[in-house]
Amino acid sequence: MVSAVELRELAVDIAREAGELARRRRDEGVSIAASKSTLADIVTEADREVESLIRARLAAERPGDGFLGEESGAGEGTTGITWVVDPIDGTVNYASGIPLWAVSIAAVEGGSDPDSWTALAGVVRSPVVGETFSAARGEGAHVNGARLRVAEPGPAGALLATGFGYDPSTHAGDLAVVGRVMPIARDLRRGGSAATDLAYVAAGRLDGYFERGLSPWDYAAGALLVQEAGGVFLRPEGRDVARRLNLAGGAGVVEQLRRRILETA
Repeated sequence: MVSAVELRELAVDIAREAGELARRRRDEGVSIAASKSTLADIVTEADREVESLIRARLAAERPGDGFLGEESGAGEGTTGITWVVDPIDGTVNYASGIPLWAVSIAAVEGGSDPDSWTALAGVVRSPVVGETFSAARGEGAHVNGARLRVAEPGPAGALLATGFGYDPSTHAGDLAVVGRVMPIARDLRRGGSAATDLAYVAAGRLDGYFERGLSPWDYAAGALLVQEAGGVFLRPEGRDVARRLNLAGGAGVVEQLRRRILETA
């Protein structure tokens, strides 16, 4: 039986190789391959190439595992372990030359449904910054070998991060949510990479994070980082499954965010 630590180490190795490929392709020039949900929701050729590399490495190392990737979809496995992959989280940043993007790889058991799986290992690799955030279930979370711990807000309030969906019809609602949480915030950040935001929460650089409408590959690795760093990752049930809320931070911050976003809506 493979251990969570072994899965983490494999994910770290693959994420580093994938991140280096993505960085090289960015230096060579970005080619937009397509758009997804809206014209603003782009896919680059590098997204596809990097995911192909990750999928090939996993198929060679662990041929019986399942796969769930942003660009190539799902593939069922026979081992009970599924790899959840975002080859370039923060593609708009990547295409625009903003260095806030990451490779996100997680190993989960229990299938491809986030509500039923248990995350075993997660890695968020930031190639431009040179940081590798990693976690194994029950073994804590680290960045470049240093142990991570979520922060508690100081007297000035919580430093929070969020993101907005690509559908313009959702922006007014997102901005209204920002207004409801600002009374507890010292300030707000909007980085453009959910995986990086979650890694920063785990590292104590951000006190909390909230965003609607994430896909499983956006948060699979980052959620485990937060949990293994002593924090909470919460996805409250809601009527709109596609716009389900995602919350991360210390327990107190998450509860304050939940109340302000859901109970005052």
